[in-house]
Amino acid sequence: MRGIRFRLLRLLPLAAAFATSAHEPAKLPVGGQAVIEGVLMRGREKWALAVREETGKLFEKVWPNVPWASAGIWRFPVFRGLATMAEMMTVGFKALSLSAEVALGEEEQVSWWEMALTVGIALLLVAGLFVAFPVWLTDRLYGRNWGATWGGRTLEGLIRAAVFVSYIGFIGLWKDMKRVFEYHGAEHKTINAYEAGLPMDDIESLRKSSRFHTRCGTSFLLVVVGVSIVVFALAGDGGIWWRVGSRVLLLPLVIGIAYEIIRASSRFPRMGRWVMCPTLWLQYLTTREPDESQLRVALKALELALDEQKDKEPAPVAAEG
Repeated sequence: MRGIRFRLLRLLPLAAAFATSAHEPAKLPVGGQAVIEGVLMRGREKWALAVREETGKLFEKVWPNVPWASAGIWRFPVFRGLATMAEMMTVGFKALSLSAEVALGEEEQVSWWEMALTVGIALLLVAGLFVAFPVWLTDRLYGRNWGATWGGRTLEGLIRAAVFVSYIGFIGLWKDMKRVFEYHGAEHKTINAYEAGLPMDDIESLRKSSRFHTRCGTSFLLVVVGVSIVVFALAGDGGIWWRVGSRVLLLPLVIGIAYEIIRASSRFPRMGRWVMCPTLWLQYLTTREPDESQLRVALKALELALDEQKDKEPAPVAAEG
């Protein structure tokens, strides 16, 4: 039973990986992702992982950050979004697997075939739930020639958004995923405090910071839904297999364009506030208010990522009533 839980803990967050990650801003070298009982942070030169073990001890791991979008064609607009996506999925899965091992006290190492199998199942889940199912349901509700109308294309996008929200809401009912969403809130609060220039040696600064962030992967996915309505229109009308296949092939383009929109919203805050404001509502589902111990885990991950290791932890504060 413990082994099944261990594998589910790696699979469910992976399928919703973007919902618990923040993209790297244009000026500040910080991004992050919630993992099992911990937080992954990305600095300019390092990835850092902090995980709370069953004993209460803090597990720490740091490795070099070599951005995939730093050379060749992957430096250019749209392509850099695909490289960043692939990097976050790869590093995020590595961190999720390691955090599950540490948090559950598992001694077994994840083999390459288990990793491939887990990623394969997650990709099938994404393709089935977020690509094939919306196409099939739109066929049933709108008629077989819906691909030639904007009404049908919009309905497909709305169904895709509804499926995603339902999926996040469903997995959020699971106790272990609630913990991940609490660490997601801790990650956002820590990054918001850092970007606002608040004193990081006072845990109260983190506690008072917002648990919502415009660069969150939740926002990214909702932008993907909007962009997909326009891009998928390029595929035209056809049978259900054509519609599903064309959307799978065009998905990289959708991701690349959505990434550029998120990037632009960070570079131009006024525009970003208007564009991203509706997407923040969904973070009520993907984040929870963290406790002090979770904030300390996120802070430790940030300190490691920025190479600002402290000799001691911030002074404890009284818990809120």
